[in-house]
Amino acid sequence: MRYGNAAVGRRGEEAVAAWYGARGFQVLATNWRCSSGELDLVLLSPAGGTVVFCEVKTRTSSRYGSPVEAVTVAKRRRLRVLAGRFMTEARPPGLVVRSIRLDVAAVRAGPGGAPVVEVVEGV
Repeated sequence: MRYGNAAVGRRGEEAVAAWYGARGFQVLATNWRCSSGELDLVLLSPAGGTVVFCEVKTRTSSRYGSPVEAVTVAKRRRLRVLAGRFMTEARPPGLVVRSIRLDVAAVRAGPGGAPVVEVVEGV
């Protein structure tokens, strides 16, 4: 069965949210949008205090290179702007933030089509 790009991306984001959830992270937002763009996942670390902004790249093949390679310097710069906008416009009331981190998650189809998640922290 083939999925459209939106469905592939959605499945990848769900797999990454589950990956973080299994490690104790709390999802604060998914697909948060503003006039500057979109953040795929915004998470709170298990110990609290660190907000993680995660860009998810999902690929069904390696034809176009590694998913992580798709996050260019310009994209990382845009993610920093979006993180700042989120913190000023959408941060949950009362949330104390000691640090923020930008991650990139690469999702590929593994054996039997199960998603394989690789997270690069602090890009």
